Amino acid sequence: MKKALSPQELHNLAMNHVGKDLEKRGFEFVAINSTLKRHPQFVCIDKNSQYYFVIVKAVLLPENPNNYDMVWMETFKKHAFEKDAKVLYAGVGLSNPESEELPIYLNEEYLMEYNGIQYLEQQLN
Repeated sequence: MKKALSPQELHNLAMNHVGKDLEKRGFEFVAINSTLKRHPQFVCIDKNSQYYFVIVKAVLLPENPNNYDMVWMETFKKHAFEKDAKVLYAGVGLSNPESEELPIYLNEEYLMEYNGIQYLEQQLN
């Protein structure tokens, strides 16, 4: 019997993909938080010891994975600024390949829309 992925499992799937992308880009992980709705998901440093807070958001397609709550993000950017960290955002859209109406099942194929990691300007509005 097919088992549909839970929201937490969908989030973990997105985090795994983004984590691999961060590794390819040369980031070193300082902390990882995979709990749904806890931010940031990754705290990383680059080769210059600059800290980055990485937010991963998994959504079900056709929702746009690149959209995020602008008001909340300003609050988060303020927190990052106070910690001398830069903010990166990674939206991941997921879907069942047969139909967007069907859930994504454990150990089955899925579609993914991922446009890479977005650097969010540090300027506070």
